[in-house]
Amino acid sequence: MRLKKMKAITLLLSAVLTVGLIAGCGGKQASDKVTIRMIESLTSPKRTELIQAMLDKFQEDNPNIKVELISPPFDQADNKIRTMLGSKEEIDILEVRDLNVAEFVNNGYIEPLDAYTDKWSDFATVSAVSKSVGTVGGKMYFLPNGLYQRQMFYRADWFKEKGLNPPTTWEELYETAKKLTDPSKNRFGFSFRGGAGSNGTTDSMILAYNGDKVNLEDSMFTKDGATIYSTPEAKAAMELYLKLYKDASPPDSINWGFQEQVQAFTSGVTAILLQDPDVIQSLQEKMEEGTWATAPLQTGPTGKALFAAGGAGWGMSSKSKHKEEAWKLIEYLSSPEVNTKFSKDYGLIPLHTTATEDEFFKTGPYKTLIDMSDKPDTFVNYKPAFEYPGNGQWGQVAMETGQALLLNKATLDETLKKWDSYWVEQKANLKQ
Repeated sequence: MRLKKMKAITLLLSAVLTVGLIAGCGGKQASDKVTIRMIESLTSPKRTELIQAMLDKFQEDNPNIKVELISPPFDQADNKIRTMLGSKEEIDILEVRDLNVAEFVNNGYIEPLDAYTDKWSDFATVSAVSKSVGTVGGKMYFLPNGLYQRQMFYRADWFKEKGLNPPTTWEELYETAKKLTDPSKNRFGFSFRGGAGSNGTTDSMILAYNGDKVNLEDSMFTKDGATIYSTPEAKAAMELYLKLYKDASPPDSINWGFQEQVQAFTSGVTAILLQDPDVIQSLQEKMEEGTWATAPLQTGPTGKALFAAGGAGWGMSSKSKHKEEAWKLIEYLSSPEVNTKFSKDYGLIPLHTTATEDEFFKTGPYKTLIDMSDKPDTFVNYKPAFEYPGNGQWGQVAMETGQALLLNKATLDETLKKWDSYWVEQKANLKQ
């Protein structure tokens, strides 16, 4: 009897311990969280707030995944990302830009996403342009979180005062900007950008002036293999560029970057701004309705304007220890519903073709972009030089040499020769 009682107690203790162990194991699994480290590049307070809101919702739906968002200051972000990747610091998702994707691929920093997108049902509606922007060597390395496409913003009230129409060519833009310039009133026709990103204007002008000569698949070069900077058309474009700065732009705009350029327009200093749709939100917040409007890009002497949609988006670190969880987050951020909402809130062209059917993108300041895409013979799409590793440094080179030109420290011929040599070297290195 006593033996049976002892056995019963032993069995009961064993059962209690087993249940305890199971509960303990279950508790450990429930408390385990995978932490995803994610860094953005194109930072701004509003944008970071929008991204964090999306991440909060993702974490609510996926309680086993914690997301740590790193948001460096905009002007330091890309170097911060390079430093983290180069030092093999733990990072799972990074914002990759069209400007540096080839550099990151070349250094083995980022993972191809094809194995993941092949199984993603929503990939069927990702636009061809979005796929192209994130692709290097036939493999996709990032999914754009929105596309940027340049258009013209202008002070409709100033134009009305002077009885002017929006310019359709670069020559007209110069003449119009000159008429709108009155330094005594601190009014200037053109929101010039001589600092970081200045090559957005110089390249646009040179491409437009070269027109049909440009190799659309290798846009820093003409169809006969020369660089676009080596042609007579490039010199004509840059001569107009110099006049645009001298006759129609604020003198201190030689140092302006994105923020200064946009602020000058919103504060009533400049009349014409060439920018991407991400400025629309700022214009709507800071300017009265009816004081500004949009128009298509300007054409060159052959009647064509060359443009490319650019973008940044979410890529995966090749060293990530949590690739499945990282892809789950990228997939969520890139879904039609989430991406379209982000595009509306921040002012971007959505990733998915289905979103462009939304009335939001068919009216108002976005309509110009749709109008341009409906005239492909005039507004010609080209493939930017994303696949060249030196593309990420081109902006810095163009800015420094361009400022030297504007300050009369270099001649136009010397400047164009430097630009020509830069891309000749890029082509030679790419072949090796």
